[in-house]
Amino acid sequence: MLLLMRQKVQKPRKSARPPRIRVPNNERALFTVNNQKLVGVIQRLSLTGGSAILSKGPISQGTLGDMGLNTVFGKVKAQIQFLHTGADGIPLAQAFRFIDMDDVSRERFSAAAAQMQSAGFSDVKEKALGDLTSQSLSKLRDSISRLSVLINSGRQQRAKK
Repeated sequence: MLLLMRQKVQKPRKSARPPRIRVPNNERALFTVNNQKLVGVIQRLSLTGGSAILSKGPISQGTLGDMGLNTVFGKVKAQIQFLHTGADGIPLAQAFRFIDMDDVSRERFSAAAAQMQSAGFSDVKEKALGDLTSQSLSKLRDSISRLSVLINSGRQQRAKK
């Protein structure tokens, strides 16, 4: 008799999404698409891309362009591809991904992203704060519930007297 063993097919693991960083101070970037320059206000950034609200409205999905962003570590230049609109729940925000970035720009961008992340602008900290808030509310609810039981039992004992 031949026994066949079923093996689980292992799905490739989806890599963890890089932390997304809320960009403070309405930072602007210069986008160039088909030799036309557009100003955009950066909403979020990550090591793989970001989102911006563009001055002249959305760009067709899949369009390639260039982006120039000034950081405290120097100017960052990158080739990008525009993605969908409505990024981060903001109808006018358009997502983009980085296609290419030279080594100097990559170092500057990584340093700027790390600085913004350590300053508390990363969504990783938002989630941690959300968990902390949830835990605090849960403890508060439990305390109120216990207090309510104590108050009700005190009322019942007085009513019996």
